[in-house]
Amino acid sequence: MGNAITKELVTMGWFSDLKETYEVYKERDPAIRTYWDVLLYPCYRCMRLYRRAHRHWVAGHLWRARFISQMAVRQTGIEIHPGAVIGKGFFIDHGTGVVIGETTIIGDNVTLYQGVTLGGTGKEQGKRHPTLEDGVMVSAGAKVLGSITIGANSKIGAGSVVLKNVPPNCTVVGVPGRVVRMHNQVVPRETINQTDLPDPVLEDMKVLRRANNELINRLLTLEGEVRELKRKAGKPETNQYTSRTAENEATDNTAAAGQISGEKGSLNDPFGLGACDERDFDEVKDCVFADSI
Repeated sequence: MGNAITKELVTMGWFSDLKETYEVYKERDPAIRTYWDVLLYPCYRCMRLYRRAHRHWVAGHLWRARFISQMAVRQTGIEIHPGAVIGKGFFIDHGTGVVIGETTIIGDNVTLYQGVTLGGTGKEQGKRHPTLEDGVMVSAGAKVLGSITIGANSKIGAGSVVLKNVPPNCTVVGVPGRVVRMHNQVVPRETINQTDLPDPVLEDMKVLRRANNELINRLLTLEGEVRELKRKAGKPETNQYTSRTAENEATDNTAAAGQISGEKGSLNDPFGLGACDERDFDEVKDCVFADSI
């Protein structure tokens, strides 16, 4: 009689857990339709095995805990170390290739997608894996490495590599990850939006393009002012890209002839380089240097 009651209580607890899990999955995955669809999700099977493994890990049965976790990897493609701490409402969509390290701490209502790694950066001892606070969403293929903290309700873009702490309510994209949006008003798990993300490279290119246009406009203005100054001084206008004056060309020709006919090792030309002309610095007076802009 006692065994029957215990079995009934276990069954009721399992079905209650199934209903609760269904509500979590339904909130974040429109593909789910019934309670029984939950049984088909790799995340559900993996989390049930993780809970068993975690209980053994806490009790000190380390080898048994690792054995159960490796069973879960073979069955689902999701590797969760039994030493990791995971809160309520945890959801992994699809799940293949997800890796969660030993000292990882995950808060409530966190969402991961396929290919996510919550790993370490080397052979550090102690806390060496990330902490994800409540409501964090990590998109497909993202890597969060090291003992860092991802603030509550933050979003990590697909393919990002995050190596530094992220404040709460932020959006991070890129390699390495950079905060491109702060103070998000929408909780990630309510929209599960993985595509509406800023493009920091495009933004930087736009800034450079505007700066380049400003420099070109200023250069054109300065060239006009230089021509006006030369006109007032009575100097003929010369294009800055034309050849130098005939006098300088004659000097160059003389220097070239001296270089050809000079004897290496002579007193006037000990290295055989020929005569060197002096540069004409007349135009330097009209130049405008960056320090004066």
